[in-house]
Amino acid sequence: MALKVAVATDDGVNLTRSHFGDAKFYYIYELGPDKEPRLIEVRENSTRDIEEQGHGDPRKFQAVIELLADVDVFIAWVMGPNFVRIRDQSDKTPFLVRGADKTITGALREFLEKHPEMVRDQD
Repeated sequence: MALKVAVATDDGVNLTRSHFGDAKFYYIYELGPDKEPRLIEVRENSTRDIEEQGHGDPRKFQAVIELLADVDVFIAWVMGPNFVRIRDQSDKTPFLVRGADKTITGALREFLEKHPEMVRDQD
């Protein structure tokens, strides 16, 4: 089974400059044993309109987890307080891009360089 990765973006090229949960879109990629990302879906972020009771509202966290229930890894440039919730209270792996290349391609490359062990063999 391939690893499914969601990348937070507003324009389909670069990572969003806002928090993961505030991106306009999630580009969903599959990463197989060949480590070549394959775009399989563009998912509009329907959770953006949730009126938060405060920064890092747990309801927003839950809504994002439900929207991306079939995804293994969340990749972003900026993550807020829900970053810790994603890591500690879900089966998802959050990945924060640290390199200078904030494009989707650069983010996927950085993830693969830092976590090659996460890419599983496909069924």
